Amino acid sequence: MFPPEPHPLPALTRAEGDFVDSYLAVVDLLGRINPARGHDTYSALRAAQALASHSLALRDALTLMHERGESQVHAATLARALRVLDGERRAQRLAVPPASTN
Repeated sequence: MFPPEPHPLPALTRAEGDFVDSYLAVVDLLGRINPARGHDTYSALRAAQALASHSLALRDALTLMHERGESQVHAATLARALRVLDGERRAQRLAVPPASTN
């Protein structure tokens, strides 16, 4: 028995794809930096150092979209792409975890 087929990514322009990929990279890094979820300063430091270059990639993707005349962000389509790429789980690391019940 094979696992179910993953949902396909919606059709995106290359700039939209770069936007989504860069956004998720920034989310992943911010999740590693989150002081409420971290384990050591070194991994948070490395993530913070990488954040600058990934933020530039995110800016570049948005700049390219703007320069090409893509003035609208198609939120529903991009949200579908984020869900396919496990964006909901990845973004959960940004939140403060619930208080323990002890």
